[in-house]
Amino acid sequence: MDNKNRCGWCEGDPLYEAYHDEEWGVPVLDDELLFEFLTLETFQAGLSWITVLRKRENFKSAFDNFNYRKIAQYKEDKISELMNNAGIIRNQLKIRAAVTNARAYMEIQREFGSFSKYIWSFVDGQPIQNQLEDHNKAPATTAVSDKLSKDLKKRGFKFVGSTVIYAHMQATGMVNDHEVDCFRYHEVRKLGEKVSI
Repeated sequence: MDNKNRCGWCEGDPLYEAYHDEEWGVPVLDDELLFEFLTLETFQAGLSWITVLRKRENFKSAFDNFNYRKIAQYKEDKISELMNNAGIIRNQLKIRAAVTNARAYMEIQREFGSFSKYIWSFVDGQPIQNQLEDHNKAPATTAVSDKLSKDLKKRGFKFVGSTVIYAHMQATGMVNDHEVDCFRYHEVRKLGEKVSI
């Protein structure tokens, strides 16, 4: 035991704790990583995040390292191959959504210069710093996630409901939802102060 005070949702599972300690809430500006997180979040819809996290490496391998340029080109044979891959979540609608979303993703890049510029504009380029005392009191959706979800749907994205999008915002540091007494809260807050879009 390292005696670190963590957010309650990750405690007790080494994989979950490592994800919480190293990635969750860290501001992500890189388009490749943003696409990875967005894809994993869409596969999570209706499932627990730990389920997806345990299959993350399998997803990486199955989906060409989350290379959206390649995913956008997937044809029926590749979709069939993915449907037969026991290492990932074999949901045909979600697999097809990954392809649709990769195409829509590149459209946003063409329009805004990067997906990062687009998505971070919804929080004015700065992470929202919340003051949660208990992770159970974190909202499932917010006005910002509602707005972003609506805009992504308008642009053709699938499986991007407000709850999925808020989870994406938490994961990629657009919002700091670490509990205030979690050892990562202030570390992530400092990282957020350095964000410049």
